[in-house]
Amino acid sequence: MKIHLFEHRPDAHLRKAQEYLEEAYLARIEHQVAAEHHGALARMYAERIAWLEDEISHALHPLARPPQARTEAPPLDDPRAGSEPALYPVPSTRAPRPAA
Repeated sequence: MKIHLFEHRPDAHLRKAQEYLEEAYLARIEHQVAAEHHGALARMYAERIAWLEDEISHALHPLARPPQARTEAPPLDDPRAGSEPALYPVPSTRAPRPAA
């Protein structure tokens, strides 16, 4: 019985490289989702800050402006202009995964 410990095995290397590639694709998608989530949170907090500043300003200076009736934070100018996360397309022509 011959043991092949030190022979070059390109199929094993290719299989491992394909696994790393798949992990990289998944990590990229996860990070893009996280970036979108954090962007939405940043916009929400920017709107909350503007709303709270408006409420505090009105409480300190009630005659400076008439009160505005609203139930939610005022929309701001689009604060995400120019800060959209970069989305990269996932190639559709990937090599099929080898059978394990």
